[in-house]
Amino acid sequence: MPQALPSPDLSVQLGRLQLRNPILVASGTFGYAREMEKLVRLDRLGGILPKTITLQPRPGNAPWRTVETTAGLLNSIGLDNDGIDAFIDGHLNYLRTLDTAIIVSIAGKSMAEFQELAQRIEQAGGATALELNISCPNVSGGVDFGTDPTLCRQVIEGVRSVCNLPLLAKLTPNVTSIATIAQAARDGGADAVSCINTLLGMAIDWRKAKPMLGNVLGGLSGPAIKPVALRCVYQVASSVDIPIVGIGGIATIDDVMEFFAAGASCVQIGTANYYDPTVSERLVDAVPLALQEIHAKNVREAVGTLVNP
Repeated sequence: MPQALPSPDLSVQLGRLQLRNPILVASGTFGYAREMEKLVRLDRLGGILPKTITLQPRPGNAPWRTVETTAGLLNSIGLDNDGIDAFIDGHLNYLRTLDTAIIVSIAGKSMAEFQELAQRIEQAGGATALELNISCPNVSGGVDFGTDPTLCRQVIEGVRSVCNLPLLAKLTPNVTSIATIAQAARDGGADAVSCINTLLGMAIDWRKAKPMLGNVLGGLSGPAIKPVALRCVYQVASSVDIPIVGIGGIATIDDVMEFFAAGASCVQIGTANYYDPTVSERLVDAVPLALQEIHAKNVREAVGTLVNP
């Protein structure tokens, strides 16, 4: 009988951040993890990104906040959250008990806000890393830091100067050159970049001649944006030497492996969590067989393998 192939090494290194496997769940799609504990064995995931938090509580945008599209979801939540105090008092105590990486997503209106958020989270303990949400398209000023290379570098430098946690910069596709923004994030000291946040879009009720979202514009996610996300990961991987977290329309093991080939070291599952809450755990199970199929001994050997014609 032929011998069984050894199980591939699923660990992933994102700069100073080490993950047990490459399957993470994206911020805003998994609540604060407690909501999912009866559906998913949280300790099997490579990491959890709770819902983005801000310094002050935010009520979010007016309804409607979500609209289904042909191949995805248009959302305009507006970073609805109870603020940093409620997060530390009400959620972080639970999150720190989980046996997986906790990457806290933060968003600020200024560098000072990003710095204060980072400092307070680090001091509270329990966070493995931070993801700087500099790319939310449905809040006022939400993409400023993610569309200007100088501001991007400055905000990451500012957070790095007051916080020792590993930093991920979440980038927006709503720019002319995402590679330029990724280079600025690298220069600012980011350990990795997350590609991508949602694409700016809208939905219209033509009979009423009104936008369907209360905020008029929102962020498109789901299968529709996967080709754009793959393109962004490929372009960023071709221009920077720091790790990339792939995001955008990922729901199957084929999706995961395509992002690896394009240059992502790990992936975040987002919109798929809404219609299939257990998908992330099944993908963890599927990765070893997919790696064996391409004779990869570890995740690293599957990353950036795309052969150009």
